[in-house]
Amino acid sequence: MNIPDWIYATLSSVVLRRALLVLPLVLTGITVDASAQPYPSRPLRLIVPQAPGSSSDTIARIVAAELANQLGQQVVVDNRPGGALTIGMELTARATPDGYTLGYAPVGALAISPNMVRKLSYNVLKDFQGVVQTASNQMLLAASPAAPFRTVRELIDYAKQSPGRLFNASSGNGTPGHVGFELFKFMTDTKITHVPYKGGAAGIADLIAGQVQLMMEGLNSIAPHAKSGRVRGIAVTGAKRSAALPDLPTIAEAGVPGYEASTWNGIVVPAGVPKPIITKLNAELNKALASSELRQKFAAIGADPGGGTPEQFSELIRKEYVKWGEVIRRSGASID
Repeated sequence: MNIPDWIYATLSSVVLRRALLVLPLVLTGITVDASAQPYPSRPLRLIVPQAPGSSSDTIARIVAAELANQLGQQVVVDNRPGGALTIGMELTARATPDGYTLGYAPVGALAISPNMVRKLSYNVLKDFQGVVQTASNQMLLAASPAAPFRTVRELIDYAKQSPGRLFNASSGNGTPGHVGFELFKFMTDTKITHVPYKGGAAGIADLIAGQVQLMMEGLNSIAPHAKSGRVRGIAVTGAKRSAALPDLPTIAEAGVPGYEASTWNGIVVPAGVPKPIITKLNAELNKALASSELRQKFAAIGADPGGGTPEQFSELIRKEYVKWGEVIRRSGASID
C-alpha cells in the first residue's frame, strides 16, 4: 500500500516536536516516564536515629506532622536508635535516593559521632545531602546546689585550684553535653573529670543529689530543674542568651570569649536524590517551620525554628563536623 507523502510529512513533524520536548529532559538527566506521578505520590519515611521520647524525636514528630500537612502525604516517623546514632544514619545513607526516605539528624549524628566512631560505613560529607535546618537550641551549664561556685569565673578559679576534683556528668559518650564540656575545659585550661550516664535523667538526678558537681544538658530537659532551684544554672552555651532563662549569661560573655556549643537538628536525604525533589522538600519544610502551630510547639520545649536553603544547612554540617572533630581529637574521646 502506498502512503501519500503528506502523511509521511505529518508524522515526521509530530516525531520532531516530541523529540524537541524530550531533549531538554534528557540533557538534564531526568527520565521521562508517562506513568510518573507528581512527587510525592505516597507516604514518606522519616528515620530518627534516637528512641521515642528523646529530644530529637520530639522535634522530629512536630516537624513530621507539619510537613505532612504541607505535602498532603503522611510522614511516618521510624525510630532506629543505637550505635551512637549511626544505625539510623546508615539506613538513611543506604536508602533508595527517590525522596521518600528522609533522615532526621541532630548535631550528634552529623558532627560528633562520625568523629568518634572508629569504623563508620558511610561518609557524612559525601553520602548525605542537606535539605534544611529545622531547629536550633542550646545547653545549660548547671551546677549542683551544693557546689561552692555560682558563676563561670568562680567555677574556673575553683577548678584550677582543685584540678581533677570536680566531676561533670553527661547523658553519654559522644553527646553534645560531653563534647561541649570538653571544649569548655580546653578553652579554660581546666581539668574536670567526665562521668557519662545512660541518659540525661540519670545524670540530672545525681547532679541534684550532689554526686557530681557539673553538667551540660539541653535546655528542654534541665531548664525546669534550674527554674525550680533543684540545680543551679550558671550560663547557657549558645551565641546569645536564652528566652527560657534570660537572666543567665552565655559562657562567652561570662568569661570565656569565643565559646559556643549550640545544638541543632535538620533533615537530610541520601546522596543522589534529584535536585527538584530537594528543592520541593526545602520549600515545604520552610512553610512548615513558619507555621504558628509549629512555633508554639517549639516554644513550649525551648527550641528555635530553623529554616534556610539546602546549601546553608550543608555548610553548617561541614563547619560543625570540622569544629567538633578538632575538639574530639584533642580530648582523645572515642566510641568503639
